[in-house]
Amino acid sequence: MPWFKRVEKGIHTPTEQKKETPDGLWYKCPSCKAVTSMAEHRKNLSTCVKCNHHDRVGSKEYFAILFDNNEFTELDANLTSGDPLDFVDSKPYPNRIVATQKATGLKDAVRTAYGKMNGQEITIACMDFNFIGGSMGSVVGEKIARAIDHARQTRTPFMMISKSGGARMMEAGFSLMQMAKTSAKLAQLSEEGLPYISMLTDPTTGGVTASYAMLGDFNIAEPGALIGFAGPRVIKETIGKDLPKGFQSAEFVLEHGFLDFIVDRKELKQKLTDLLSMISQPAAEPEKVKTKKATKAS
Repeated sequence: MPWFKRVEKGIHTPTEQKKETPDGLWYKCPSCKAVTSMAEHRKNLSTCVKCNHHDRVGSKEYFAILFDNNEFTELDANLTSGDPLDFVDSKPYPNRIVATQKATGLKDAVRTAYGKMNGQEITIACMDFNFIGGSMGSVVGEKIARAIDHARQTRTPFMMISKSGGARMMEAGFSLMQMAKTSAKLAQLSEEGLPYISMLTDPTTGGVTASYAMLGDFNIAEPGALIGFAGPRVIKETIGKDLPKGFQSAEFVLEHGFLDFIVDRKELKQKLTDLLSMISQPAAEPEKVKTKKATKAS
């Protein structure tokens, strides 16, 4: 038996009086399907309050998490891509760049900045997947290279937050050259004894994984992040075999020795601070053993 029964028939509510829930008030977790308010989801740093699924976020959110009071100085903010190959697919490459810039408010797929993290000076480069799949083009490589140079000049640790589908096909060989370019810059950083922390987030694939993403002094990742070179479907079709459960997840990669640790986004800032504090402390000198000289009895 229904709890409510309409007695009067033909009741119609004018459109202007209808109450509808505005879009964007609720969040449904893609993993466990739990529903929570967007305000609560953002307060939890875009992680599910029930299963801890980590949603993809961009440089804006990571900078707000890591830099004290969200205060930082951005580097090379207006650097944008050219069109060295006059590339055209469904639209000319310059038109695609302009359209993506308007849609995302970003200039390209990476932002670089420096500031303080719990009082510790740090230089950070963070990729944005919303900009053409976080693809690595000439601007991405150049901004990362310049950020590394800034870290060398200021003697600050360098952190790279990767989130990418790989090389940008519209720039072909120019894109692939960024793998060697950024790797060479990281070698210079290492020679000067400055720490490099590489953080892999969902997804980190292709040429980014094959270069700077896996070259950290410490390679870390967020829970459940997809990490690999070629995609699982391509690998499965190539080898003709089923892949292990959880293949290319951060947990799988950690188990096979390619990561140092996995860190929850809510603990990221403090874990990084502790790590940098630990490696910046000078090694303790070995304790000197005191010996007594033998004396002759008088």
